[in-house]
Amino acid sequence: MNKYFSIKDKVYDITEKYPETIDVFVSQGFTQLANEKMRKLMGKTITLEMALKTKKVNVELFTQKLIEVIEQNRKSIDDSLTLQEEKKEADVRISGVLPCPVRIPLMDSFNKWMEEEGKSLNVSLAHELKAASSGVDWLKDEIERAETEESLSDIFISAGFDLFFDNSLMKRFKDKGIFEDITGLERLNEDFQNENIDLQDPDREYSIIGVVPAVFLINKEEVEGDKIPTSWADLLEPEFENRVSLPISDFDLFNAILLNIYKLYGEEGIKKLGKSLFRGMHPSEMVKSHMKSKRPAITIMPYFFTKMTREGGPMQAIWPEDGAIISPIFLLSKKSKKDILKPFVQFFASKEVGEILSHNGRFPSTNPEVDNGISEDKRFIWLGWDFIKENDIGKLIEECERIFNESI
Repeated sequence: MNKYFSIKDKVYDITEKYPETIDVFVSQGFTQLANEKMRKLMGKTITLEMALKTKKVNVELFTQKLIEVIEQNRKSIDDSLTLQEEKKEADVRISGVLPCPVRIPLMDSFNKWMEEEGKSLNVSLAHELKAASSGVDWLKDEIERAETEESLSDIFISAGFDLFFDNSLMKRFKDKGIFEDITGLERLNEDFQNENIDLQDPDREYSIIGVVPAVFLINKEEVEGDKIPTSWADLLEPEFENRVSLPISDFDLFNAILLNIYKLYGEEGIKKLGKSLFRGMHPSEMVKSHMKSKRPAITIMPYFFTKMTREGGPMQAIWPEDGAIISPIFLLSKKSKKDILKPFVQFFASKEVGEILSHNGRFPSTNPEVDNGISEDKRFIWLGWDFIKENDIGKLIEECERIFNESI
């Protein structure tokens, strides 16, 4: 028993009272709880004790993890009034969002590194690394408010294109040459640096530490007798109109899909994608969509969520033959402070972090020492540095969204 909750409490009541615990549940396989509707549906009917028994999770250890996160968050709230002042004064300032399924183990690893090695650096640190589910509006606010390089955080981490390539946001600082890739990686993982793809920034300004791949989940009952789509081109065919669920609420991945479809198939491709829309569903809903009366034939989802599919069930994961569209996880660091920032950047680009991304979350790592478990026949679709440089990505995302919405 503890002062925060009982194991007899409903899961929903715990997550409502302490929203910070949602990440802990998700990281332990309760991925449905990332979605509010699923939390209400499932969480109101099951106690914490029952939930942990179904997953064969140690009650005592899991409870302690919940308590740690609650107390850590309370401290964070208590410190919130001084956080921005601390950021101004700190030697190293880190801001960003981390994918929900791996945020807890990543932060545990980072805190351990700070205890063991970070102290010897003799620098003060202020960091905000929130869950991706919290969105990036707070990051956009920080970047928009920044008038000088000094008023920006020193390191940024986030997936997606709009934050770092929009002319009104980070690109205005990028154009001044204030960032540098100081990961120390001469070559990236062969999954991301080969004859088909190269994620390494030729200007060595931006770093990419991992990717979020988009794959297909096919409901075999819904496509029985029909052609099974095995490529992005297949999805745009008339036979799949109003039959595809897209991750619209996952802005980073959805924007990556829009941009790449536009690059490959132009405005017409975006229109066809809009016509294919069944409706946007959270990935945790997608994997159980076969249980609904109205259901999509195909769902597009992050590779991570395919872990939830039941073997022998009607849902089949397919890696697109032409490649999984990726939303890169970018890391930006200031050139002017590279000496002091280098240990932090090298931690986030390390094999240890790469294995957490890849093995815990199915977010393949760019670290060359990590085995991502991706077979050679599985390819990736990457927007490309040339395309990024030649286009105003912020405006292009807005235009693609307009075309998509008008074609639904």
